[in-house]
This record gives sequence, structure tokens and C-alpha cells, in this order.
Amino acid sequence: MEASSSHHGLAILFIVLTSQIALTLAYPPFLNDRNIEYIKSSCSTTTYPKLCYQSLSVYASSISTSPKLLVHTALNVTLRASKATSRLMVKISRFHGLEPRVAAAMADCIEVIGDSVDELQQSLGELGHISRSNISLTMSDVQTWVSAALTDEDTCMDGFAGNNMNVYAKTMARKRIIKVAHLTSNALALINNYASTQGYYLP
Repeated sequence: MEASSSHHGLAILFIVLTSQIALTLAYPPFLNDRNIEYIKSSCSTTTYPKLCYQSLSVYASSISTSPKLLVHTALNVTLRASKATSRLMVKISRFHGLEPRVAAAMADCIEVIGDSVDELQQSLGELGHISRSNISLTMSDVQTWVSAALTDEDTCMDGFAGNNMNVYAKTMARKRIIKVAHLTSNALALINNYASTQGYYLP
């Protein structure tokens, strides 16, 4: 009975927190067609174009057709999702009755997701100082940090492999980590595209 209550509590927590996160991925009702087409075209080059469009089209009016703003927004969206996922993991880890293996995986995941958040923040900070004279070095650093963030997220998912783990904790954790990893992958693809322009589109 106690295990059932714990599972029920985890399920409710998951629903509440993921619904809050989903608010940042809302579909925009009315936006400039040119801006929307730019987002759609840019997202077509990513591994997860549907998620890319869903997460960025709501910001189409502020992105306009700027590759720099597109990259900056993609990183911001990814960073917010990473922070929300980190908070979710901390909350799950505080539930009583988690198996030792689940608790250990949670602890490891919280640590590496924290590293991922730091790397995404570093990337955003570096983008804020980009100029024609330093774009090659800056974009190389940004690519390295975002790639490292993606590796951290993959490491977190690996910790939840196996069939003998708490199904509720595993499902909640992996679903959120996978979403963050996909957002990070998309951001990296957009960054690579932007880097390939060598600053021709700097404002």
C-alpha cells in the first residue's frame, strides 16, 4: 500500500511539473508568415525538426530571420528545460522508498545535469560577446560546450538503463532527460549552421 502511494505521488508530481514545462513550448496562434517560414526552414536541418519548430516558433516575432537570435533563443529554451529537469530530478530523489540503484542514478544524474546547465550558461554568455573578429574562436567554444552538455545528458540517461528499476522514477527521469537531450541536439545543429556562415549574418 505504501509503495502504491509512493508511485501515485510520483505520478502526480510528474504530471504537474511536466505540464508547467510544456507551457514554454506552446504553439503560437498568429505570427508573421516570413518569420514562421524561417523557423521552419532552419528547423528542417535538425535531427528533431518537429520539436525544434514547436519550441522556437512561439518566439518567431523576436527571432525574425536572424541566425544569431535563433541560436540564442534555442540555447535559452534548452537551458530553461535543463533547469526545470534538474529541479524535477531533485524532487524525485527526495521521495521515500526509492531503491538504492534508483537513488544512486538520481544522484549521478543531478550532478551531470548540473554540469550541463553550467555549460549551456557558458555558451550563452560567450554568444553575448561575439563579433566579426572573434566569431571563429567563439563558435568553436560554444560548439564544444553544447556538445559536452549533450554528452552529460546521455550519461544521465545511461544511468537509468535496465529493467529492474522503479518504473515510475525511470519513466519520469528518462522522459524529461530525453526531451532536454533532443533540445540540446537541435540547438547544436543550429549552432553548427550559424558557425558555418562565419559571421555573415552578424547584426
